[in-house]
Amino acid sequence: MVSSLAGRRWGPAVAGVLVGLPIVAGPILFITYRQHGAEFAARAAGSSLLGLVSLAVFAVVFAHAGRRAGWVVTTATTWIAVLCADFALSFVHVPALVSFACTLAATGVAMLLMPKPGAHNEPRPPPAWDLPARAVATGVLVLVITTASAALGPGWTGLLAPFPIATSVLAGFLHAQQGTAVKALAGVLTGLFAFASFCFVLAVFTVPLGMGAFALGVVVAAAVQLLVTRLGVRPPAWPAAPGFARRTSPRRP
Repeated sequence: MVSSLAGRRWGPAVAGVLVGLPIVAGPILFITYRQHGAEFAARAAGSSLLGLVSLAVFAVVFAHAGRRAGWVVTTATTWIAVLCADFALSFVHVPALVSFACTLAATGVAMLLMPKPGAHNEPRPPPAWDLPARAVATGVLVLVITTASAALGPGWTGLLAPFPIATSVLAGFLHAQQGTAVKALAGVLTGLFAFASFCFVLAVFTVPLGMGAFALGVVVAAAVQLLVTRLGVRPPAWPAAPGFARRTSPRRP
């Protein structure tokens, strides 16, 4: 809901960044920590790192499919792509550092593959059920995954924690209302650097630090996001989005 309000105030790129942060996966991993202990949560966080590769896949597929199809077909196609990616990644078992590197590489490649933002329709006032629908969709994902975590195990719990429910709702609404969600999806990719840093901290430090790892993860994720914002990281050849361009001092003659 915060991301939706921010998007209305500062634009879809900002909303995309907020959705791309661990605002859903974080609570899922914390609840699984409380339910199953530090070892389970650390392994789930390591799997979430790989799950972020699927989130990068989501952004690219949705951006390109949305240029040719409506939001329903685009969302369905993208979910199939994400589930296929998650299934393939479920067979990958590598250390957290390797998963972290894979996520960063996948995010960089996804930025290269993103289409440039084109013309879009003038935004229409969202319906009254807009924000409640987004909140309910996010809450359902948290409830389902945490309830089924014992049966899913840490691998699938982690892979599904970053599943793009909130991102799908945001992208779907933007696509339906404005004809494109490319800027928001680019924002999602920008947020993945902080998201990946959060999951990496949990994967490494949950066992030795317990709940302190979550506080450390939030601090690290915030620092990384500030750095990414300061550097103006965005897909190549894109114009700087408001709030994401690096400030520079005017040159003196």
